[in-house]
Amino acid sequence: KEKKNLSPKSKKNRLFMIVGILFIMLALLILSFFFLKKDINTVEIEKQFVPLIFNDQNTFMEVFALKKEEIAQTVLEEINTTKVKEGGIEGIYFTENKKIIGLRKFISLIKSSFIPGDNTLFVNDNFLLGVVNVGINPPETIRSGFFILLKVRETADIFDTLRLWERKMLSDLAPFLGINISSETNYLFTKDFEDGIVNNKNARILYNKMGKMVLMYIFADDNSIIITNTESAAREIMLRFASSKKKQ
Repeated sequence: KEKKNLSPKSKKNRLFMIVGILFIMLALLILSFFFLKKDINTVEIEKQFVPLIFNDQNTFMEVFALKKEEIAQTVLEEINTTKVKEGGIEGIYFTENKKIIGLRKFISLIKSSFIPGDNTLFVNDNFLLGVVNVGINPPETIRSGFFILLKVRETADIFDTLRLWERKMLSDLAPFLGINISSETNYLFTKDFEDGIVNNKNARILYNKMGKMVLMYIFADDNSIIITNTESAAREIMLRFASSKKKQ
């Protein structure tokens, strides 16, 4: 009886062996599944949001399915109604489905002729668009302080690209500056930028007939380009560069 019970030929023991083998195979399959699929049940960690400079206020704008004109109008309204104190900076970040978009996507949305290239090592995809509250001084001055801050590996990587963009820069950014094409402003869209100095930094500046600054881009440091329409906005951004370096 005892030999019969222990015999592998018995139906009962055969059943136990078959079930045991099946469990072993199942365990091996499960283990191999986890080893081969290392990314299973993992969630991609979102990049931490780090502003390029200190902003007094950040605004996030959903631009999914919006046209260039609608995006520009939303930005212009935010610029004209900013609540930051005089000299304060409001950073404006564009999102699609609650995810912040980069420079290249923004360029695509506004159909800009600016071509920074695909290599984000040379021209960073992280950029900042915003407004510096420059106040209204003197009163006849348009209240604006629109700016775009670009980060690059070094200015030589983008110098030629910016010079090419000069031909269309005003056309691409005019809606954000509140400049409409008319008989009075037509000449600005074909006028050449000129070399200049802003806050002891090299700049390329577009002037109107009265000699007033309309748009410029400044080589703020070895890794930063500021595009803006007011000197005071550029000065405030560079001051924040300097203060952030001192803290470091």
